[in-house]
Amino acid sequence: MAAFARRSLTLILPAFLVLAALAAGTGQAAADTAQRIADHFSRVRTMTGDFVQFGPRGEQTGGKFYIERPGKLRFDYEGSSGFRVISDGTSVVVWNKKMNTADVYPLSQTPLKLLLDRRIDLSGDKVQSVEEDEELATIRLADRRAFGSSTITMMFDAESYALRQWTITDAQGRDTTVMIYNVQQGVTFDPSVFKIDYRRVNQLNRGY
Repeated sequence: MAAFARRSLTLILPAFLVLAALAAGTGQAAADTAQRIADHFSRVRTMTGDFVQFGPRGEQTGGKFYIERPGKLRFDYEGSSGFRVISDGTSVVVWNKKMNTADVYPLSQTPLKLLLDRRIDLSGDKVQSVEEDEELATIRLADRRAFGSSTITMMFDAESYALRQWTITDAQGRDTTVMIYNVQQGVTFDPSVFKIDYRRVNQLNRGY
């Protein structure tokens, strides 16, 4: 179950983690594009919206997401599983109510920390390619430390640099695509949105 949780966490994170890892390794034009996108997201302190996820076998699910920098994030999956991912600024918890599990990771030891910090770090050489046309800017990212053998292809609006979708291609060539929509920025969240019930987490991990 821990392996399932890590895989599920990986599926939702790259859409945002990429913004903390863009680099200048593909030339000056690519570096300029990456910097503009990173600068845009550095100014976004809060964000919420809907998402839909398409799996490699055609399966589909969706839900809502919430982000508040520094440190906070939540993804609520719709459906009977009750699957949820929450970061409260200290820990990241992957909940699966259907399986009655809660996997906990220190935020400081996940790539999420890069995005959720106040300042986005542009160090590294992880970008494989950057392409732009009239409608979209597309960035392909690979980083074994964060994503293993997977590659991430991100698509942004060419004018606003708003994130539209991302596709994760695993080592076997299977794609998982996530699209976001109805995105709102500059919103105010109740603190309970990012609250983790550590008492319940401990109970589940002790088999209660």
